[in-house]
Amino acid sequence: MDHRIPVDGGELHCTVRGDGPPVLFIHGFPLDGTLWHPTAERLADAHRCIMPDLRGHGRSSVTESMTIARYADDLVQVLDALAVRAPVVVVGLSMGGVIAFDLFRRHRPRLRALGIVDARANPEPPEGVARRHALADLVLREGSRAAAEAMIGPLFAPGVAPELRRAWYDRMAATPPAGVAAAARALAAREDSRPTLARIECPTLVVAGEQDAITPVDLMREIHGQIRGSRFALIPAAGHLPPVEQPDRFAEALLEFLRSLPDP
Repeated sequence: MDHRIPVDGGELHCTVRGDGPPVLFIHGFPLDGTLWHPTAERLADAHRCIMPDLRGHGRSSVTESMTIARYADDLVQVLDALAVRAPVVVVGLSMGGVIAFDLFRRHRPRLRALGIVDARANPEPPEGVARRHALADLVLREGSRAAAEAMIGPLFAPGVAPELRRAWYDRMAATPPAGVAAAARALAAREDSRPTLARIECPTLVVAGEQDAITPVDLMREIHGQIRGSRFALIPAAGHLPPVEQPDRFAEALLEFLRSLPDP
């Protein structure tokens, strides 16, 4: 079922599938909630899968200036609008993982467990800040295809099917330029989440694509090592987007984690 959910100053498009304990999925930059549809197809018999398009992405409305905290607050409003009062499992990929860390800091009572997929905990280094602002400026001048061109190469494992690569190139190219620019600048200013890792006491799954060129496996192992009691899953033959590159393997790892959780 698709929803249009009012948030401060805009609306988010959100797809919800399945029934059972809720899982909130947060996509990466500059993608959309369809990233999680293959996972929802495999989880919907046992879980309520909540898959919003972040502000400025997919079919959600655009705000020209964003912060990671504002993305997080939007998601709390999504849960409220869907009458989700009990704590949820939050699964975030890349920028979605950055937002998940912020949800933990700002809205801990809303979280039952965490899934961090190919996401960095460190702040953006100075050279990265410059690159993200340059990308934002380029996209505003030339359109979102410039971001798709910059990202499509390292996004996938080398052996991915060309049609899958093309489909996600087209999705990135269709993201509103103002939304891409706002997200790039929000990522440039993101908080250092490394001190947060030792504070995370809820059940946590850390997932790495074996062939991820954007977030190398060693970085994800470091995050796993700093989150007490966390689980680690390596997805073979996947790059930065395991849910679409290896949907069966990713869903299997996530389901195993979900089944391990105490009853809500």
